Amino acid sequence: MDDNHHGCWAVLKRGVCKSSASRDSDNSIPRTGLVYDAATETRYLNASNRELCPPNEAYLSSENPDPPPSDNKSPCQLLRFTFQELKSATGNFRPDSILGEGGFGYVFKGWIEENGTSPAKPGSGITVAVKSLKPDGLQGHREWVAEVDFLGQLHHSNLVKLIGYCIEDDQRLLVYEFMTRGSLENHLFRRTTPLPWCNRIKIALGAAKGLAFLHGGPEPVIYRDFKTSNILLDSEYNAKLSDFGLAKAGPQGDKTHVSTRVVGTYGYAAPEYVMTGHLTSKSDVYSFGVVLLEILTGRRSMDKKRPSREQNLVAWARPYLGDKRKVCQLVDPRLELNYSLKGVQKVSQLAHNCLHRDPKSRPTMDEVVKVLTPLQDLNDLAILSNHSRLSQQGRRKKKPEGSQQLSNAQSKSIRDSPLNTGKQGCK
Repeated sequence: MDDNHHGCWAVLKRGVCKSSASRDSDNSIPRTGLVYDAATETRYLNASNRELCPPNEAYLSSENPDPPPSDNKSPCQLLRFTFQELKSATGNFRPDSILGEGGFGYVFKGWIEENGTSPAKPGSGITVAVKSLKPDGLQGHREWVAEVDFLGQLHHSNLVKLIGYCIEDDQRLLVYEFMTRGSLENHLFRRTTPLPWCNRIKIALGAAKGLAFLHGGPEPVIYRDFKTSNILLDSEYNAKLSDFGLAKAGPQGDKTHVSTRVVGTYGYAAPEYVMTGHLTSKSDVYSFGVVLLEILTGRRSMDKKRPSREQNLVAWARPYLGDKRKVCQLVDPRLELNYSLKGVQKVSQLAHNCLHRDPKSRPTMDEVVKVLTPLQDLNDLAILSNHSRLSQQGRRKKKPEGSQQLSNAQSKSIRDSPLNTGKQGCK
């Protein structure tokens, strides 16, 4: 694939990537695909309020808990920071520098000098994001090692850049490039201003390229935790995948899957993976389909605040996805017809294919990229189509002056449309 030429795909050397689970899986689980029916899917969806894995329990005892060697000579060298350097860079980890919090720990904003590990004054040098491990679990340490292992050697424009790490006593920290616009989750669900349609397509395409790169390398990687909170955005809304703590080396040779403990996030995890522990690249494709639905609808994958039949996004949306006459009912109403009609149909069909109950029938991420790429250039906004339809209705029949007029809100929306202003509405 083309993107391989733009990234650093070094050979993964350390043991975290090569769990013994993938080697002995042939002796324990038949290598057959699983096609589950609607009833089985319903049972899976109804279980979505449970945790996939206890938060402090190690998900694979066979994974190497040791830190990466300090004399690592890989082509993509990471910086090794001292704890004091990162403490100073973040202003003593002060609360007002917190960017977010996850199962791993807190993420702080900080500044370092351009050529080294020394802390810099706020607003100078390089802005970074410093993730600090909670010092109370073996799982967290293993996820820290996985982050260093994968992001330290996989480099691509749609993967967040890992700058370096710190390991001192019980302190485990990671230093990343700072992503100006934060996560896709924040833009879709926590902001009053809706994310423009063209930005949504750009983000979906960027995230798809990131997954395609992981799946298409000489040693395939399964991301295993694809969701909106793990898609970070730079100032130009370029998407980059973050948080590789659950990433797993994919099957190689004649292996069809990796057998592993089930971890991840309910609502995003593929049902066949949850029910069998069989992990393949098509597990990521299912997760991508869920995120594509979130991008399309502006709804969360799981939302207990909605009526019972609408709480699980996949269950609610599935009846609409395969019907071109109904797909517009899925679109985020906050967009107010400022979206491409063909784009919505293509995205709906793509989501439908990614969420196929038979994993083998789902597309590859390379195929997903090919579908999404031309959608960036579509200009058939629904609001213009609606305006044209109303105008034709008005010409077909005589009407009193002033009737069949657009409402003030519709008129303003058309005047402000990106096509009428000569802009695309994307930043």
